[in-house]
Amino acid sequence: MGREELEQRLAAVRRRIDDAARSAGRDPAAVRLLAVSKTVPAAVVRLAFEAGCHDLGESRAQELAGKVRELADVSPRWVFLGPVQTNKARDVARDADELHSLDRLELAVALQRRLEMVDRSLDVLVQVNTSGEAEKSGVAPGDLTELVRAVAPLDRLRVRGLMTIAPRGGDLDAARRCFRELATLAERVRGEAVDGVGMDELSMGMSGDLEAAIAEGATTVRVGTALFGTR
Repeated sequence: MGREELEQRLAAVRRRIDDAARSAGRDPAAVRLLAVSKTVPAAVVRLAFEAGCHDLGESRAQELAGKVRELADVSPRWVFLGPVQTNKARDVARDADELHSLDRLELAVALQRRLEMVDRSLDVLVQVNTSGEAEKSGVAPGDLTELVRAVAPLDRLRVRGLMTIAPRGGDLDAARRCFRELATLAERVRGEAVDGVGMDELSMGMSGDLEAAIAEGATTVRVGTALFGTR
């Protein structure tokens, strides 16, 4: 993909975000675009960074490590998406600036230990399985508060909010129900006033449903296909 095509795609996505935010009575600046760059060659990712995509999402530890090295001169904000095996905690702790898929205490403890070793901290969002699909990662909504309370004392992890993935199939009504539930859960956790835990971030919505997510309060939308094409 060339620079011109990428810039056109990016402009189109930003227009969608701006229009959706204004339709919802929100400030477009309050919605962050996270460019999902997994499987995209580093040269194209560099073009995306130069076009203004400074938050980049990866889901494989080895691929993230390679791109961190190749793009070290521009230093994007690297966001790790997708499930994390406990034995990959070392790589995420070393390379990621943000994690959107914290879903269990075992992983949080492993990340804490690895972060201490490299003297880093990590912003994290707790992934919630709002769709109830068995194949999806994420903590069950009913177990969310317990997990947040257990993670809160781990001082290398900064809990900033929640993340969810809408059901497969493109049903926007079903997607909106999931997004609405995530916003409700964030409000509930916020009401618990857990020390060191913030609930200001809602990562939800992708290329096909970002408008629905923004209408329900998304602060981050994760866009890959609309920017980089089908992979």
